[in-house]
Amino acid sequence: MPELPEVEALAAYLRERAVGRTADRLEVVAISALKTYDPPPSAVAGLEITAAGRHGKFLDVTFGAADTGPVHLVVHLARAGWLHYRESFPAATPLKPGKGPIAVRVRLDDGSGFDLTEAGTKKSLAAYLVRDPAEVPGVSRLGPDALAVDLETFTARITSRRGQVKGVLTDQEILAGIGNAYSDEILHVAKLSPFALTNKLSAEQIARLFEAMRSVETDAVTRSVGQRAAELKSEKRSGFRVHARTGLPCPVCGDTVREVSFADTSLQYCPTCQTGGKPLADRRLSRIVR
Repeated sequence: MPELPEVEALAAYLRERAVGRTADRLEVVAISALKTYDPPPSAVAGLEITAAGRHGKFLDVTFGAADTGPVHLVVHLARAGWLHYRESFPAATPLKPGKGPIAVRVRLDDGSGFDLTEAGTKKSLAAYLVRDPAEVPGVSRLGPDALAVDLETFTARITSRRGQVKGVLTDQEILAGIGNAYSDEILHVAKLSPFALTNKLSAEQIARLFEAMRSVETDAVTRSVGQRAAELKSEKRSGFRVHARTGLPCPVCGDTVREVSFADTSLQYCPTCQTGGKPLADRRLSRIVR
């Protein structure tokens, strides 16, 4: 799933390539992807792309200027969504709705544009055309951006909900932008168990967690921004210490990276660095054994 660094990089890529160009048309190929009906997709035709940014893990492309009433294409890429920029499209004829990966296509006046795609059969990519990003339910509920908070605010947010630290870190209403992958990395750098309870963290542990969050996310943004959209996924994977590295040696201590599996996701951690050498119970395997 694209997280804060990748969405920031996609926004930067659009600022470089698409801002200043005029939209020819917006085509909704997967009808279920568009969650709004007013303004209609035709509203962006003839409007200049004036900005590209993000709200947490939501990508925001702005059409039109403030004095004419901008229209925002706000997109949550979900688990398998992505943005593909095209220098040109093979044909000007509109795409037909079907079972392909393309959910939304934006054609620009110079023949270029971008596709919002989603792999797999489970379709969760969500696109919204709105006058104000706050009209998007997921955006209106976001907590402060993970890279915009200071230690005092971070401490207040993290301790505002009692729970396992990984779940609190990835709660978008607590902090916006952190997902499954980077939370694994943050906890590894902070030397904390993903199951540590937030109400039992010491001030020193919270400060360590804050510094780890800042360093991991900032480093990932630095590595990602400037990359072509097609290269971002491999760039993301290349920087991981524990996430998606089950069975491989920890780059810090050499212990074997372990995994805990859940119904539709998993987490990775290093026992030596994070849990005092004690492996965490894999809930899925425990159920099978019983």
